[in-house]
Amino acid sequence: MKLLKKLNFLISGYWRSVILYFGYNLLTAFFSLFSIAMIIPFLRILFGMDTTVVDPGPFQLNAASIQVHVNYFFGNLLTQFGSIQTLGIVIFFVFLMILFKNLFSYSAIHVITTLRFGVVEKLRNLIYDKILRLPLNYFKNKEQGDIMTYIISDTQEIELSLISSLQFLFRDPITVLVFLLSLFILNYKLTILILLMLPFIVIVLGRLGRTLRKKSIRSQRQLGLLMAIINETIDGLRVIKAFVAEEFMRKKMQRVNKSITKLNSKIFRRRSLSGPLTETLSVIAILVILYVGSIIVLKDQASFAPETFIAYILIFTQLIPPAKNISSGWYGVQKGLASLDRIEEILNYPETLVDDKDAIEKSTFDKEISYNNVSFYYNPGQYVLKNINLQINKGQTIAIVGPSGSGKSTLVDLLPRFYDVIEGSITIDGIDIRKIKLNSLHRLFAIVNQDPILFNDSIYNNIIFGRPDATYDEVVQAAKIANAYDFIMESKWGFDTNIGEKGSKLSGGQRQRLSIARAVLTNAPILIFDEATSSLDSESEKLVQDAINNLIENKTAIVIAHRLSTVVKADKIIVLKDGEIIESGSHKELIDKPNGFYKYLFDYQKFD
Repeated sequence: MKLLKKLNFLISGYWRSVILYFGYNLLTAFFSLFSIAMIIPFLRILFGMDTTVVDPGPFQLNAASIQVHVNYFFGNLLTQFGSIQTLGIVIFFVFLMILFKNLFSYSAIHVITTLRFGVVEKLRNLIYDKILRLPLNYFKNKEQGDIMTYIISDTQEIELSLISSLQFLFRDPITVLVFLLSLFILNYKLTILILLMLPFIVIVLGRLGRTLRKKSIRSQRQLGLLMAIINETIDGLRVIKAFVAEEFMRKKMQRVNKSITKLNSKIFRRRSLSGPLTETLSVIAILVILYVGSIIVLKDQASFAPETFIAYILIFTQLIPPAKNISSGWYGVQKGLASLDRIEEILNYPETLVDDKDAIEKSTFDKEISYNNVSFYYNPGQYVLKNINLQINKGQTIAIVGPSGSGKSTLVDLLPRFYDVIEGSITIDGIDIRKIKLNSLHRLFAIVNQDPILFNDSIYNNIIFGRPDATYDEVVQAAKIANAYDFIMESKWGFDTNIGEKGSKLSGGQRQRLSIARAVLTNAPILIFDEATSSLDSESEKLVQDAINNLIENKTAIVIAHRLSTVVKADKIIVLKDGEIIESGSHKELIDKPNGFYKYLFDYQKFD
């Protein structure tokens, strides 16, 4: 039942392809069976065996009745056309059967292709959509490489292992059932003997596949770890070289890579064993059939003629390939289900940040932002913020300062609901932000981070990222306000210049000014700057600071600052330490406190 639910999840939306696939495979098996069955009259004609039947009598679904009616039909053909021409008719009929068999076989492949690759497309869309909706704390505990494995490797494994194996499991059972039915009609006693041997074959093959799924899950997790190491290596190559840590990273990567090799080798060997094992068991079954069937023929040719026995053996041999495919396909299903289990982990991860059923739209910021007894932690009991009470009035510039780890960024991340408060509440214009629709809430903010988040695209597309409907003139104006226009126009292709992955073709200051231009274009009423100038040189810092000053004019701004010299003009400065507000006031008020913590920080930086 659990397997059926998983398959229904995958196949939903593609049932038409599945039904057509079943139909085409049924016709394929039908024409394949009849092309083999034609061996009986062919042999009788070839060896001059008596086929003269005056009255075949009523048709019955058994080997004797079928044989009499076939003899009657071909006896008439022999009388009319002779042996040579009748053989030609038989051969032509076999050709037609094989032609139709292959026509329907290709038709089955044609319709299943839509399912095979459509499922991968659907899964990748679902995973990517889920990533966009997941809370940020999910990514704190998850390797980036592991998430990449979900989208690339796991979905590919489902296509290669699960869906391709389901092709066999959808197709070959039909062939097996059609052929088994024909074997029952030819000789039910011999067929029952075959069926008695099947449980033994199933038990042997089943025991081999039990651990395949667990090993596949481990293999995919290790692959995610490998991708994370490669990603870290590329991002941190400068540090690796600077600290001569190449050998350390090489050994780290090789350990994980060797683990993957061992797991995949075990999986491949176990999976590859199913084919030879099935074939060996099938040969044993054929030998038993040859022995028992020969005894039946020698004792009673009237009920089981030699040519019928030959056809019986040929039909049984045609059961071996689909039987092998079913056993191999089951291994593939187990391996693919391991990837599907991993994908379900992320798809079923709870979305804690969702719109309240009574949430409203809010497009303006009119009065104030209030933090009311707000406390927050990432891990239960380990508070990052404690009893925060803060009011930010419209039009104010608020600076948040304090030592590293004091909770500055977390305090700001709670405002657009990147995380939800654990205790207390945050309101905008008296409305709890949990009662505002998330998309509506996010449009109230424009955020400029310490490390600019840019995309491997043109300068123009990076600026309009938050407002794709913006006009060219608006983009140019935003670039000028952000002090970015001059360096943009000096680039080879102007606004159409590609900036590379994460803006790697630009300097730090240029990247930051682009992110400010993007914030300018959104025209959001509340601006957040998270240490936007802390990683820049003096010249770049001045250009960026001038751009920030241009941007915050007539806006409400929240500035997280490391360099206190950049916030001396703020309307209010909030000093955080160990997750608590210990001081607040203007620069002059705080600097005049003889033993104030802000004064200590400011004096320390002044002489640093």
